[in-house]
Amino acid sequence: MKQIQHSGLQWVSNNSTLLLFAVAIALFGILSPAFLSFQNAFNILVQAAALGILATGMTFVLLTAGIDLSVGSIMFLAGVISGKMVVDGAPLWWAGLVVVVIGLEFGCLNALLIYRLKVIPFIVTLATFYVGRGLGLFISDTRAINLPESFLTLGSGKVLGIPLPVILLFFVITLAHLVLTRTTFGKHIYAVGHDPEKARKAGISVNRILLGVYVICGFCAALGGLVAIAQLGAVSPTFGLQSEFMAIAAAILGGVSLFGGRGNVFPGTLIGVLLIQTIQNGLVMVNADPYLYPLITAAVIFLVVGIDSLQNQRREKAKRLGLK
Repeated sequence: MKQIQHSGLQWVSNNSTLLLFAVAIALFGILSPAFLSFQNAFNILVQAAALGILATGMTFVLLTAGIDLSVGSIMFLAGVISGKMVVDGAPLWWAGLVVVVIGLEFGCLNALLIYRLKVIPFIVTLATFYVGRGLGLFISDTRAINLPESFLTLGSGKVLGIPLPVILLFFVITLAHLVLTRTTFGKHIYAVGHDPEKARKAGISVNRILLGVYVICGFCAALGGLVAIAQLGAVSPTFGLQSEFMAIAAAILGGVSLFGGRGNVFPGTLIGVLLIQTIQNGLVMVNADPYLYPLITAAVIFLVVGIDSLQNQRREKAKRLGLK
């Protein structure tokens, strides 16, 4: 009986985010029947696209026990530069290429400072956070940039009836999932996250792995920024603020460990993203006080992290007792 009870608790612990996702859908469906409509579910997917792309990149960094606080600033700088380029008459494809290069350069800079100067990721990416935000404000003169209609096609266009943001989201998540589960690079990411010293002794180039994950994160931040501004239609001076925390929250809700070496993009991070977006969408549908949004999201994060902490304590206890 105790074994069955233990197995049941372990199953709940392992699937806590999925269960919360189901509870959120049921609760908002009861409070607002319109929430359960197919159109609203589609809207949630579209609204989650930018955050999903951003959180995918963040997952790679978190798996190595790192963190990237600069992603919101990369989004902002990428949005400002691409917006000004298109407004000045540059082709959309050229602006998009420049944005991708910006994301890759920031990723390289973060990685080089981390493994060359041996500075912790929190400090490095906090510095590049201010660099990106400052450059964006300087280039935009702290003014909003209204985007032309041609730019908005990225946010509103469809292929075979499927919105482009959703296509981009699932393309990025599928590619990331394959990289993490089917490639040597992906296995090495988990190895570095578990123990970088053991990984180095095993012949893994830890510096190369760090460079790879931060470049991927920078690329996803730039791409996520493009998708977000194409949906908004403008780049405001506050664009991208706190996006890094939402990306981290989504990954953690999806089961990614801040200590590295554990978690996945699919279904983990994707479920975390959808849970956050479902809560925000549901609160809008039931006309809740906007000031409650961050408080409710924080409560959900605390709950999931608490469950995860209890699970880790049980694992440690089992190890001490010599159990599997």
